[in-house]
Amino acid sequence: MRKVLTLQTCREQTVPLLQLFVLLLVPVVTSSSDLSLPLDCNDIYNQDTSRPSGVYTIYPIGTTSAVQVYCDMDSLEGKWTVLQRRMDGSVNFYRPWNQYKFGFGNAAGEYWLGLENVFHLTKRKTELLIDMEDFEGNKSYARYTSFSVGPETDGYRLHLTGFTNGGAGDSLSHISGQKFSTFDKDQDTWVNNCARSFLAGFWYSDCHSANPNGVYLWGADSTHYAIGVEWISWKGRAYSLKAISMKIRPVQ
Repeated sequence: MRKVLTLQTCREQTVPLLQLFVLLLVPVVTSSSDLSLPLDCNDIYNQDTSRPSGVYTIYPIGTTSAVQVYCDMDSLEGKWTVLQRRMDGSVNFYRPWNQYKFGFGNAAGEYWLGLENVFHLTKRKTELLIDMEDFEGNKSYARYTSFSVGPETDGYRLHLTGFTNGGAGDSLSHISGQKFSTFDKDQDTWVNNCARSFLAGFWYSDCHSANPNGVYLWGADSTHYAIGVEWISWKGRAYSLKAISMKIRPVQ
């Protein structure tokens, strides 16, 4: 028996075709929207050059990697993505490996962005700025024209060159090539565990001339050896800084 093609039949066949057409369009729409997601604070600035310093959302590893960061739009032409910030001692930085890997703290205050995010952000040519302040109101900085962090499979190894002195001196260049260490993952070159001995996570060698993730000790303190928030080439080993922040941006 021949099947008669009615108007109703045509409608029933059209609906599935429309659904298929919509499904085929979805990946195109999604991939197009991905292009507008800011990778870092440099992208946020380029989207709107009037945006002030503050907390913004970036996507270092794609659509599912939304993370809040503090964007410094003022220091040295701005566009800096802050990866580490100390300012008041409100956050404990003596943390295990997984927390340093994925990040902790609050972007509006003290925080660590996470090694995995930093690895992805520094796949392109990146520079590093470290701003610091003591409890007397003095400020200084150190700048490095090339900064990158390798993958976890290589211990998030640090690569650093091109020092420029902003008054702080150079307390980092000697650790270029070092892997990151925490109290539960010792990757330094010392016979003991630097992270456990100096109460922080960092790129230690044997052990440190800078300890930005150390214990917040409120200035000069000679009763505790080398565990403070220290930058030796500026304030020595018995002074814990009031503020320090590490920030990165693509080389301009």
